[in-house]
Amino acid sequence: MPQIESRNLSRGAAYYGLTIVTLLNFLNYIDRFILSAVLPRIQSDLGLTNRQAGFLATAFLVTYFITSPIFGPLGDRLSRTRLMALGVSAWSVATAATGVARNFAQILMARSAVGVGEAAYATISPALLSDYFPRAQRGRAFAVFYVAIPAGAAAGYLLGGLIEPVLGWRAAFYVVGLPGIAMALLALTARDPTRGSAEENPLPAAAESFKSTLRGLCRNGPYVGTTLGYAAYTFALGGVQVFLPKYLNEVRGLDLSRADYIVGSVTVLAGLGGTFLGGHLGDRLAARVQHGQLWLSGISSIAATVPAWLALTVPTAPAYLVWLFVAELLLFLSTGPVNVVTVSVVPIGVRATAVAVSIFTIHLLGDAISPPVIGWLADVSGLARAVLIVPVAVAVSGVLWTTTAAVFPESKPASRVPS
Repeated sequence: MPQIESRNLSRGAAYYGLTIVTLLNFLNYIDRFILSAVLPRIQSDLGLTNRQAGFLATAFLVTYFITSPIFGPLGDRLSRTRLMALGVSAWSVATAATGVARNFAQILMARSAVGVGEAAYATISPALLSDYFPRAQRGRAFAVFYVAIPAGAAAGYLLGGLIEPVLGWRAAFYVVGLPGIAMALLALTARDPTRGSAEENPLPAAAESFKSTLRGLCRNGPYVGTTLGYAAYTFALGGVQVFLPKYLNEVRGLDLSRADYIVGSVTVLAGLGGTFLGGHLGDRLAARVQHGQLWLSGISSIAATVPAWLALTVPTAPAYLVWLFVAELLLFLSTGPVNVVTVSVVPIGVRATAVAVSIFTIHLLGDAISPPVIGWLADVSGLARAVLIVPVAVAVSGVLWTTTAAVFPESKPASRVPS
């Protein structure tokens, strides 16, 4: 077992680690969303149907959630920084390889390989962050980390919109993929503190098998409810994020580069504001109300349902853009808080495994199926009707989260540090 740092992690080391994992998460989401930005051009070049286009997003997600349970237990036992560096290198090479694909099968394989690399990173980084910061500060720290989602997604849309008209869609994958190979080395410069070192009174306990850990997670009511709500949330966001530029292009009549610019701009403004605000509000509510983080996630999702519906049905600009901004702002309020809940309601020694199981579940039931579902509905009844499944899924997520917060008492998890 590799050496890990002592419990006395300095504040500077914690903030440096937060900076590194946030930068890498930013790169993570650029590589994810560059596909959506250039998807219509890929379709026209390779002759893909909407359903096939949906499967390109699903290919990434299937390998992502299938391999996550492998990296989760590894992250609870081995060097987390080394595993993250391996993951960043793998997804960067696969992203660049997407640009050389010549048919549907090749691009499908390249995007599948991206999922394997991102699984190694995404399962481990939240558990590492939870050992950098105590629970009272975790919401704000996670808000910084997860602000990379809207920022990276926006950068992916914007870069795709800028690069594709000049150099073609293949160049977009080279530009965002190749630098990641060098950036993977940054992960090795972050500290890997003792598991549970940020907790007030961490208690040692015996290691558990993956089977017994999984059984315990399935019996953990707050964890199960949080994960199921997150699956509905992910179904909604995953589906609309893949098809939103295409929706604006085909249904609203915007030029594709203009559509990419609008989606990127709205996402970064609403995402940055919502994620930072959600992190601060979540910490404040958690100090005053049981399951404060979860209540915030549930209420904000319920509140986003009507704006999301209006954003997809109001026929004129700028009205539908205003509703799109409001819906995204409300939805991004829950980005940090729901992930804080995921790592905070489980034993310390199985956090990476809990994140891995959560990733597996939310993508299996969420955005692994929503893009092909929306693509199939678009082929059958048109894209304008197909996307209306999104506000319904948003409402389901809010109901599940608020119900979980109301039904289950909040308890502090015991520490189970693997031997």
